[in-house]
Amino acid sequence: MTDPIGAPGSGISRRDFVKASGLGGTLALAGCAAPGDPQETVEAATDTASTAANQSSSLPTTSPPEVVNVDEQGGEVTLSSVPARHDAHPGESMGGPVELPQVWAFKADDGSPSVPGPILRTTEGEDMEVTLDNSDGMRPHTIHFHAVSKQWEDDGVPTTTGIRVDPGEQHTYTIPADVPGTHLYHCHYQTPRHLDMGMYGIFRVDPEGYEPADKEYFLSLKEWDSRLNKQMAGMDASYSPRNRNPDTFTVNGKSAPRTLHPEDGSPIIVEQGDTVRLHMLNAGYMDHPMHVHNHRFEVTHKDGGQIPDAARHEQDVCSIPPAGRRTVEFTADADPGIYLMHCHKVNHVMNGSAYPGGMLTGVVYKEAMDTDIFGQLMEYAGYEG
Repeated sequence: MTDPIGAPGSGISRRDFVKASGLGGTLALAGCAAPGDPQETVEAATDTASTAANQSSSLPTTSPPEVVNVDEQGGEVTLSSVPARHDAHPGESMGGPVELPQVWAFKADDGSPSVPGPILRTTEGEDMEVTLDNSDGMRPHTIHFHAVSKQWEDDGVPTTTGIRVDPGEQHTYTIPADVPGTHLYHCHYQTPRHLDMGMYGIFRVDPEGYEPADKEYFLSLKEWDSRLNKQMAGMDASYSPRNRNPDTFTVNGKSAPRTLHPEDGSPIIVEQGDTVRLHMLNAGYMDHPMHVHNHRFEVTHKDGGQIPDAARHEQDVCSIPPAGRRTVEFTADADPGIYLMHCHKVNHVMNGSAYPGGMLTGVVYKEAMDTDIFGQLMEYAGYEG
């Protein structure tokens, strides 16, 4: 299947979506422009508001994260950081628009910049050569990969390795795929700022002999204090990581209802009887208890470690701590419909004072796509098929 609809992973095709929903033949990618050749700003201490404001007006807009099969590229991938504008919810419904006027988005090879960054997928036993290309940058960066056992110099922490990638430089990390599971990668230079500017993504190692589920999706959770993004865009805002006050909450970089957009967002599209596997990452600084309506799931993996069968149990809320990863599985055996999946810190399910919004997406049965309420949700999400 090519170009599936839904969250990154194994959704249905565009053709099947249009056939099931009857909502038209062409998807409009509102807010998804191709990357240009932007000029980065310098670090906050030396940024000037006028320079940053001028640059912000010409920044590219992020695209949804792509899944990069690194094995198919000979075990090699190049990541670079691109200053971009990020529209978490560009519409005016449900408390929108919600926007981050500047982020530092990763892109893979010649792909588009995205927040979260590209999902790097490989197989147990296959080393990856990850080149951080900072040739066009104007601030230092590094990349740190969680969980896997790598050489000291490849840990990505400049303070303890002495290695950082300065503007105009490149550096290649050798990352062994020796711990199966779902992991986090992120910039580890001035982490409180660089992670909060969008420099993070999922690193997935499939175990040998891996058997995928019928539907399998990747979900990254994140809360943001937009004052940082506004400050870096040259706007009149003051931010301190010691006084962080999140006001934007996202799933795969989007706030509801944009999360339900079939291509720009991350609906969990299923069909009756499917086995469903969700790989979830918390890239934020707060705990997020994720709740799925009308389905019971089992947590099968935690931070890359497999949970023994005897220790698993059915549940409908899974709490994910900062940097934590959880893989959950369930059967799509409910009455075919549309069911919410959201953080149960309910103030995280808001856009400003508007509820619902924020860190919310949905389990959407293909069988329910021809209903009036699904069409209304697509209108809220900004779908223009």
